[in-house]
Amino acid sequence: MWFTRVSLKNPVFATMVMLAIVVLGLFSYQRLKVDQFPNIDFPVVVVQADYPGASPEIVESEVTKKIEEAVNSIAGINALTSRSYEGSSVVIIEFQLHIDGRKAAEDVREKIAAVRPNFRTEVKEPRVLRFDPASRPIWSLAVLPDATGGARPMTPVELTNWADQVLKKRLENVRGVGSVTLVGGTRREINIYLEPAAMEALGITADQVVSAVRNENQDLPVGAVRSLSQERVVQIDARMQRPEDFGKIIVARKAGVPVRVDQVARVADGAQEVESLALYNGQRTLLLQVQKSQDENTIAVTDGLRATLKEMQAQLPPGLKLEPVTDSSRPIRVSVDNVRQTLLEGAFLTVLIVFLFLNSWRSTVITGLTLPIALIGTFLFMYAFGFSINMVTLMALSLCVGLLIDDAIV
Repeated sequence: MWFTRVSLKNPVFATMVMLAIVVLGLFSYQRLKVDQFPNIDFPVVVVQADYPGASPEIVESEVTKKIEEAVNSIAGINALTSRSYEGSSVVIIEFQLHIDGRKAAEDVREKIAAVRPNFRTEVKEPRVLRFDPASRPIWSLAVLPDATGGARPMTPVELTNWADQVLKKRLENVRGVGSVTLVGGTRREINIYLEPAAMEALGITADQVVSAVRNENQDLPVGAVRSLSQERVVQIDARMQRPEDFGKIIVARKAGVPVRVDQVARVADGAQEVESLALYNGQRTLLLQVQKSQDENTIAVTDGLRATLKEMQAQLPPGLKLEPVTDSSRPIRVSVDNVRQTLLEGAFLTVLIVFLFLNSWRSTVITGLTLPIALIGTFLFMYAFGFSINMVTLMALSLCVGLLIDDAIV
């Protein structure tokens, strides 16, 4: 080959080319993403539609079957599976592997949009989601009470507000974090408890109370007032600022006298009904699940989260402590380190066996230089073509050691 002839005639040039490959390979190795497995696009689309209060039989007949009939005409479907639950329908469409996942999701959205007018008004807007294994949470954090501080324990509402407004925002600002989900929180809610006796005496219905609260507690743009010299925007600022303001809302007028909410109901500043629960060693807690952005390095994201957690330890309110629960980077580190160690051991044993059988220092040195130059140079092309360091690529490099030794011996 011409490259071999040029290298033999110009040894200095060949040496500089090999050094350049090694330097660029090391430069690329530092910037390669590390993950357990390569990023694979699974052409699986999930359609979920909620029908509150409906039994599984009604959900199947009114929602699930209509969705199945709509998406069944899409080309490339390999399997179609559906589940009808109480108040919810889940349809899973599995496409053939050669189908692009994004295009499949767009096709499903078009079919769902076409069949949406056939649903009852009570059915909520269907959600079309792509199945992505990389979208699972990579790190989770528990917010626990710390009894050693002796401070007043925070109420569930106060704890949820702090976790949502402070801790969650700090975690979302970490580089590579896609979203942070709060599980087990207790949100603040203004509850209005109707009093049937007072409502019957004043002739007020529950629908009137609901309509009054909904219409009065909102901000509405009215328009603009223009003149020759200026323009002013007019807006109705009617959102309630305090819980007791809800009691002053006028529900109706009887004989010219206004009937307010506090005359027919009791307004309480309380907590929202618990919809999710998180337990840590049997103790109720708040759990924050972190999902990384697409194509981000899992290890780099978790390292940034741990650094942020260390900074926040000194800023925690009294009576709280933060405890990491799950860390997806741990098995990745162990797996990649094991394969990397196996690769190094295999290369060393290969060089040793070459020396023992050939009994030639010259051949051994050539083999010993061929392995690192070829392997390190591979990282340059891995970085250029968008590969990551994972179990598959490292195992492929391990298999290449044998091929390199065969070529070096020949």
